[in-house]
Amino acid sequence: MRFDNKTIIITGASSGIGAATARHLAREGANLVLTARGAERLNALAGSLSGARGRIIARAGDVTDADHMTALATLAEAEFGGLHGAFNNAGTTGDGKPVIDTDSAGWDAVIATNLKAAHIAARTQAPLLATSGGGSLLFTASFVGPELGLPGMGAYAAAKAGVTGLVKVLAVELGTQNVRVNAILPGGTKTAMAGDDPAFHDWAAQLHALKRLAEPEEIAAVAAFLLSDEASFVTGASILADGGNSVCTT
Repeated sequence: MRFDNKTIIITGASSGIGAATARHLAREGANLVLTARGAERLNALAGSLSGARGRIIARAGDVTDADHMTALATLAEAEFGGLHGAFNNAGTTGDGKPVIDTDSAGWDAVIATNLKAAHIAARTQAPLLATSGGGSLLFTASFVGPELGLPGMGAYAAAKAGVTGLVKVLAVELGTQNVRVNAILPGGTKTAMAGDDPAFHDWAAQLHALKRLAEPEEIAAVAAFLLSDEASFVTGASILADGGNSVCTT
């Protein structure tokens, strides 16, 4: 029960890595404040966790909306007395167009969800983490951008590289308040973002040293470690959980 009496916010919680992490933390006793844009799937997840040791609260909303993110932090404090961790996992890859064919609206939408939202999360969550005596501020980045480029993912790569840079600065700025700040860089993972085309999955698997895609639960296990006190001396890090994608040349 690593998360007994701990309260964690998870964004992008309705599916994929976010949902897997919610299930993982719930098994270990966490109180959870969950958010995603889709209320139906989010509420279904929260309902499935109703028998967990901790309490579960779900609020649908947009991570680019500062008022919504402020409300989540306020809710954590009001219902559970504070905040001990946040997993800012929500993201989007965009429409897959080459950079020179991407219009400003498409570019801005991807940057907002992946990078602007990270800034909003830090502003709304870090003060409450500090007030609670410290904690873990975790972001989902990607191997795309910090490690390599893929066609059609220019805005996504720029945003995720930006997240890893933001993490380093936040770690320095918040370290004296005992707030740890890290990013997790997943490889290809079997989520809705990866689609359900077996041929694509087979192709993507070959980009990884392990020659397979990750299950969401495998990434959730790494997220849980970084959110836990077991990672008490880990901050400013971008942790690869990419199945060897970043080192694979064949």
